Order: sequence, then structure tokens, then C-alpha cells
Amino acid sequence: MTPLLETRDLTVQFGGLTVVDSLDLSLNEGEVLGLIGPNGAGKTTVFNLLTAVYKPTRGQVLFRGESIHKLPPYAVPRRGIARTFQNIRLFGTLTALENVLIGHGHRVQEGLLQAILRNRSAREQRRAWIRRAEELLAFVGLGSAADEAATGLPYGKQRLLEIARALASECQVLLLDEPAAGMNPQEKTELMRLIRRISRELGKTVLIIEHDMRVVMELVDRVVVLEYGRKISEGLPEAVRND
Repeated sequence: MTPLLETRDLTVQFGGLTVVDSLDLSLNEGEVLGLIGPNGAGKTTVFNLLTAVYKPTRGQVLFRGESIHKLPPYAVPRRGIARTFQNIRLFGTLTALENVLIGHGHRVQEGLLQAILRNRSAREQRRAWIRRAEELLAFVGLGSAADEAATGLPYGKQRLLEIARALASECQVLLLDEPAAGMNPQEKTELMRLIRRISRELGKTVLIIEHDMRVVMELVDRVVVLEYGRKISEGLPEAVRND
């Protein structure tokens, strides 16, 4: 089976420092894959390489068998890959609904003339975007917070809003960078339930960076371990835990 997303000999150096070293990583359609390792192991750098924020010194990133590492970053969501960030990056003064609408932005087909005239087709399209954004907010448990400013939401709900915004891109692959960071145990349990629903009900393929081993071991199908930018272990959660 051809992986949905994969890297081959992926390497990136900053000056004389090798941050990711000869990484072969495969993500199969429909799975939830965990990427773990100590701080500084290169995990977030891998996300930046997968989304073309960084360009590799050597190697490839392939999505559905096609090379994507040379694309500009804005083109990657159009291919079907979306992400959240280790440090929350929301538009704080905008409402939760407006943040999710921004996630849909790269799929907007409205031209300048339609935007100015706001004809019937444009109005119907905008209503459809709003309905979809409201559905996604409800899906992540923020249905009642649509009109609240993003910065007015509790920290855990801001994390959920980032996920809703990423889902608004209608991605095939969702990259989650430490989504449980700063959450209490109850919030982490609800987050795991949400990620399972994203996988099973929405049919998304998920790659997750996470330090909480309870979350990793209970949630993912497979685990990859990085240390100093190199893959040192890979397999089922229980096998990796016993390695």
C-alpha cells in the first residue's frame, strides 16, 4: 500500500547543525500516528518540513506519491494537509466563527466582481461557508462560542478552535502539534475522544506530536520516536513502550 504522506531520507541542516537526519516516515491513509521524543528532538521541525515552511537540505516529502517539499507553504493546504501549532496561533480579536471561516479561505472561489456586487450566487456561497463553520464549531464542542472573541476563550477551548480552523480547510491529513499541552486530565480525555471522532467520523488521517504518554498510548495506532533528529524506534504503542 502506498503511504498517503511520506518522507524519504529527509534531512535539514541549519548552519552546521543537523536538526532532522535521514528521516524515513510513512503515514497511511486513515491511521493516527504518534510522533514522540524529547524536547529538541526535531518533531516540530518535521511538521515545518511537511508543510513546506522549511525546505530540506536533502530528501523528499511526498503526498499521494507526488513531491510537495518544493511548493510554497500556502499551496500545501490546497493539496490537503492542515496543521495546528505548538504555540496557539489564532486571530485573537476575531470571533471563533470568523477564525474558522479563515480556515476555509483557500477554497474560496469568489471573484472580485462577485465580492463587490454580492449577487445571489455569492450570498448563497457565503451562507454555505457560515453553515459549515458552525457545524465544525459544534463538532469540536464550541457551538455556543461562535460569537466570542478567540482570546476570550479558555486555553483548552482555544486549542479546540485551532483544530476546527484546520478542519475547515477540508484537509485529508491533519497535523496536531502538542494539542494536549496545558490541558487538565478531563480536557485531555475529551481531546482524545474528539481526535478519534475526527479519524472515524470525518475520515481524516492524523499525525500527532505529544509529550503526554497516556494520550499517545491510548490514542494512536502506531508510534515513531525521534532523538536528535533521527528515528530510533517505530511500531505499535505497546511495542515501543517496551523498547
